[in-house]
This record gives sequence, structure tokens and C-alpha cells, in this order.
Amino acid sequence: MHFRPALRASLATVSLAASAAFALAGCDSDTDAAGGAKSPAGTGPSVLVPGLPGEENRTLSAEEAAAQQAEDDTPNSADVSYVRMMIRHHQQALKMAELAPRQARSDRVKRLAERITAAQGPEIGAMRGWLETHGQSEEAAGHDHAAMPGMATEAQLTELRAARGEAFDALFLRLMIAHHEGAITMATDVKAQGNNIQVEEMADDVVAQQTSEITRMRDMT
Repeated sequence: MHFRPALRASLATVSLAASAAFALAGCDSDTDAAGGAKSPAGTGPSVLVPGLPGEENRTLSAEEAAAQQAEDDTPNSADVSYVRMMIRHHQQALKMAELAPRQARSDRVKRLAERITAAQGPEIGAMRGWLETHGQSEEAAGHDHAAMPGMATEAQLTELRAARGEAFDALFLRLMIAHHEGAITMATDVKAQGNNIQVEEMADDVVAQQTSEITRMRDMT
């Protein structure tokens, strides 16, 4: 699992606090030994965890505090925005890919389009399920989907719909390479800014899959 920067910082704080607590515990044990007393079995260093606004601080063991930090992957606005945008991004890729069986000349381009459809269709379903699970709508008011990285313009889509044979192949590859590069940019951004582990895993899949397809498409141009 890859922890985000903010999460790594929190865990580092817990680790430092735990180390300090161990040191104090060591001093206490020396004192107890001198006095003939022992700490209760099973007790260990504790960490003071600040509460949320309006809540009291809590004292947890170092293990409990670390586990709590590791498991706190509540989605933030970057996670939600990424999933919404990537649904639209994938939908445009599917529209482009569905033209290939009738208009492409190259069998390699046709097979590539099939792979894109087979991969991104289910991914859209998974992202819609994620939004539903977290009580989020698919649309965000006022969002300009055309401004997303790598999105083809309406004029480019019109040109692609009219193209046939080798002209279609060349334009399809050019537009899809740019489209994939935009998706990688979006995925990289959410890995740095998001907080949800499932979204991070989806972004990792996008980076791995679409980087591989870019390499394949460049070999076809």
C-alpha cells in the first residue's frame, strides 16, 4: 500500500511520539526495579492523539494510533473530483474507440480499440459504484469537462468521425495518445492530493495501463 504524503507525516508523528514514550517507559521500569515494583502486564507506551474540533484528546497505544492513522482514508474533494472527471474522460475514449471497427484500416488499431473498450467500460462502472457508496453524485455543478487534460475537442471528434482508412488510423492514434497522457496527469495529481486508498489504487491502474498503451500506440505511428 502506498501512503500519501500527509498520511506519512502523521505516521511519522506517531512514530516519534511512540519512541519518546518508550524512552520514558524505560526510565519508569528502572525506577520500578529499584523499588521492587513492576508495571502491570500488557501495558506499554501510550500516545496522546488530538481530538477533532469539539472533541477531547484521546490516549491510545502506539499500535492503536498507527492503525487509526493508516485506516483513515476518508475521501476528500480531490478524490471525488477525480472520479467524476475520469468517468467523463473514459466515456470520450469509448466514443472514439467505437468508431474503429467500421472506420479503421489497421487491424492493430481495431484490436487496440477493443482493449480500450474492454478495460475502460468496467472501470466506469466501478467509479460510479464508488461515488454511490460515498453518497456523491456523478455530476458536479459548473464543472467544464472539456478543460480536462487530453480531452479531444468537438472539432477533433467531428474530424475523426469523418475519417476512413489510414487517415482514421493516424488521427485516432494521435488523439488517443494525448487522451491517455491527460489521464495519467489526472491520476498523478490525485495520488498527490487525494486521501482515499481505493481511489489511489484506481489511479495506479490508470497510470500502469495507459502508460503501456501509449508505448504500444507510439510503435504503431
